[in-house]
Amino acid sequence: MLEFKLAHESEQDEAGGRRRVNAELSAVAFEAQARLLAAAKLGSTVKLEGFMSAKSKRSKKLVLHVNQIEFVEGTKENQDAAATQG
Repeated sequence: MLEFKLAHESEQDEAGGRRRVNAELSAVAFEAQARLLAAAKLGSTVKLEGFMSAKSKRSKKLVLHVNQIEFVEGTKENQDAAATQG
């Protein structure tokens, strides 16, 4: 099992305008997903799918239980690195 924090940044439509969204979320992953995330570079951009649930029977704190991971290529960091190599 791997427990980690997820930082989310995006822009969303709300009431006819754009809203900047920043949030930090607790998450947990098991087995293959845990191994993939443990090997990932800190700050990697990922797309995660899963479900929200209480952390445990004793704690009602919401945690994202990750069951699918996609590493996103072509992020600004990757483009900057490619530009300095070329």
